[in-house]
Amino acid sequence: MNESLQTVTGFNTSAGALATSRNRVLRNTYWLLAVSMIPTVLGAWIGVQSGIMAAMGPGMSLVVFLVGAFGLMYAIEKTKDSSTGVFVLLGFTFFMGLMLSRLLAAVLGFSNGASLIMTAFGGTAVIFAGMATLATVIKRDLSGMGKFLMVGALLILVAGLINFFVQSSALMLTLSVLCIALFSAFMVYDLKRVIDGGETNYISATLAIYLDIYNVFQSLLSILGIFGGERD
Repeated sequence: MNESLQTVTGFNTSAGALATSRNRVLRNTYWLLAVSMIPTVLGAWIGVQSGIMAAMGPGMSLVVFLVGAFGLMYAIEKTKDSSTGVFVLLGFTFFMGLMLSRLLAAVLGFSNGASLIMTAFGGTAVIFAGMATLATVIKRDLSGMGKFLMVGALLILVAGLINFFVQSSALMLTLSVLCIALFSAFMVYDLKRVIDGGETNYISATLAIYLDIYNVFQSLLSILGIFGGERD
C-alpha cells in the first residue's frame, strides 16, 4: 500500500515538474519573441531610411540575404545553450528587419503604404493568436507534420529563387498565398512542440516561431501591396 502511494506521489511530482518546465520554456519563448521585434523594427527603419538594400541591387541583396540568414541561423543553433545565443538571435532579427526594408520601402511608395503595413501587422497578429489558441486545444500529436512542412518550405524556397530570375507576378502572388498557409501551419506545429515538450530550448523555439511570423507578415504585405496599393 505504501509502495503504491509512493509510486503515485512520485509520478505526480514528476508530471508536475515536467509541466512546470514546459510552461517555463513557453513563457521564455514568448518573452524573447516579443523582445526580438525591437531589433526587427530598428533594422527595418534603418534600412528604409538609408536605402541600403536598394543601393545593393537585387542580385547582391539576394546573396547577402542567403549568406547572412543561414549563417546567423547556424550560429544561433551553435550558441543556443548559452546566453550568447540570445544576442545572436537578436542580431539575426535585426538583420531580418534590414532585409525586409526593400519591401517596406516599396509599399511606403504608395499613398496608403503606412495603412497597408499596419493592416499586414494586424492580420499577422490575428493569425498568430488564432494558431496559438489552436495549438493549445489540439490534443493529437502533430510531430508527423514536421517532415511535410519542411518539404513544403524547401519547395517554396526553390520556387522563390526561380521567380527571382523569372519575375512572374502571378507566381509571386501564388507563393505569397502558399507561404501564409504553410507558415500558419508551422506556427501551430512549432508552438505545439513547445507545449508538448518536444522543444525544450527557448532560443530554438523563438527562432522557429519568429520565422513563421516573419514569413506570414512578408507574404501578407506583398499581397496587400499588389492588390491594395494606391498611387497619388
